[in-house]
Order: sequence, then C-alpha cells, then structure tokens
Amino acid sequence: MPGLGTIINVGLILLGGICGLLFGSKLQKRYQESLMAANGVAVLFIGMAGALKEMFTVGGAVLSVQGTMMMTISLALGVLIGELLQIDRRIEQFGEWLKRKTGNARDARFVEGFVTATFTVCIGAMAIMGSIQDRVAHDPSILIAKGILDCVIILVMTAAMGKGCIFAAIPVGIFQGLITLLAGFLEPVITNAAMSNLSLVGSVLIFCVGINLVWDKKIRVANMLPALLLAVAWSYLPWKI
Repeated sequence: MPGLGTIINVGLILLGGICGLLFGSKLQKRYQESLMAANGVAVLFIGMAGALKEMFTVGGAVLSVQGTMMMTISLALGVLIGELLQIDRRIEQFGEWLKRKTGNARDARFVEGFVTATFTVCIGAMAIMGSIQDRVAHDPSILIAKGILDCVIILVMTAAMGKGCIFAAIPVGIFQGLITLLAGFLEPVITNAAMSNLSLVGSVLIFCVGINLVWDKKIRVANMLPALLLAVAWSYLPWKI
C-alpha cells in the first residue's frame, strides 16, 4: 500500500515520544540537561557523518573533496531567501499555534522542542528516497529503517525537551506523504547527483541543529531550508564551478 512507510514512520515517532515522556518525567533537571547535551553531540555526528560521506571520494590512493563550492553557494543564497521569507518565524508561529491548540500553553519549551525535533527527523535523503520507493516500488523498507532511527532520536529529545518533540510527527507525515503522492513525477527528476547534493546540504543543516543543542546557539536553521532546493537545482546545471 503506497504511504505505508510514512504511516509506520509517524507511528514510530509517536511511540518514541510517548516513551520519552514516560521516561523524562522521572528525571531530575540535571539528568535532562546531560541528556540534552548527549543528544546534541549525537546530532552533530549524524550531520557530520552525512556531510563527510558526500564530500570525500577515494580514487586509487588519492582522497578528493567535492561539493564545497555547491554547498557554500547553496547555503549562502538559501539563507538569504529564507531570511527574506522569514521561514523560521513562520514555523515558530505554527509551533505556537500547536501549543495553544493542544493545551500546552504553559510549556515553555514546546516550540523549541517541536522545531528542533522537526528539523532533525525531516531533513535528509532517506525521507525523499524512501517516500519515492514506497510509492513506485511498493517497498517501505527505507522509511521503516528511518522510522526506527527517528523513534530513538525522538525518545531522547522528548525526555530532554518535552512533549513538543512528539508533534514533529505532523510535518514528517505531511512532507513524506506529499512526496509519496508526487513520486511518479519526482522519480525521473531526482538523479544520483541531485540526491548527493541534497544529502550533503541536508547533513550540514542537521549539524547546525546539533550546534544549537550543544552550545545553545540560535542558528535559524529553518531559514536555510531553501538551500536544499538550490542544491538539487545545482546538479542540473550544464556547467559546474
């Protein structure tokens, strides 16, 4: 059944969130802070590993670096577009709306948890390729594997940041569901080069989420989202810088 992978993925996110709430409510604040720092380090390395995998290639005994120009230009132009559109503010406004509608108006970390968890589990090549494979080949295995990873990530995040993280299931369901619906059009367009660029820039964005978690910075990751589209567009240019 097309969409089964996304349904399972969303269900695993909810499962991880519920377990995180049950586990997190029993922890003292210092344990929650340590858990948050550990989770931030894990997100840093997830992003770093994804980026380095796409940047470094081995040819014989030579280690080469690729994609740095594409990454730099995509991020620079993407963040300008994102700042112009104020994507970060709009996502936070959606989080505030969710907080009110779900009766969590007094939860000071709801929006932070929602936004951070959303970017951690939404951005990445597995979401796109898994959704396309789910529709075209009727194979949800990639999304199931992603769901297992998301379950663990959301469990830890919810234990440290609260119930806002659970609602990351909503954008995941919408994003992957739309890709599944449009898979017939997207499959011929998404080339290996496009996926490589998407994975590289997406991993950098995940790394930025980790920076926010570990050092309590405020990198507006949402405003960098247009860089993903620019990275994909770059792969279709007849020339490369």
